[in-house]
Amino acid sequence: MPKMKTHSSAKKRFKVTGTGKIKRKHAYKSHILTKKETKRKHNLTKDALVSSADSFRVKKMLVMN
Repeated sequence: MPKMKTHSSAKKRFKVTGTGKIKRKHAYKSHILTKKETKRKHNLTKDALVSSADSFRVKKMLVMN
């Protein structure tokens, strides 16, 4: 059977931490930034974790078996 391929868009968007959790970036930080508060933009810069409900799906896309 051929090897499983990693989902290309997933490998660009997610990173796995040492404990196996999945890091992601916040949305709404790419354009139309002039109307957003500085505090809001600063908080969007920080990484977040993928929710436990979605982590199984993301791990499947990253082919972590």
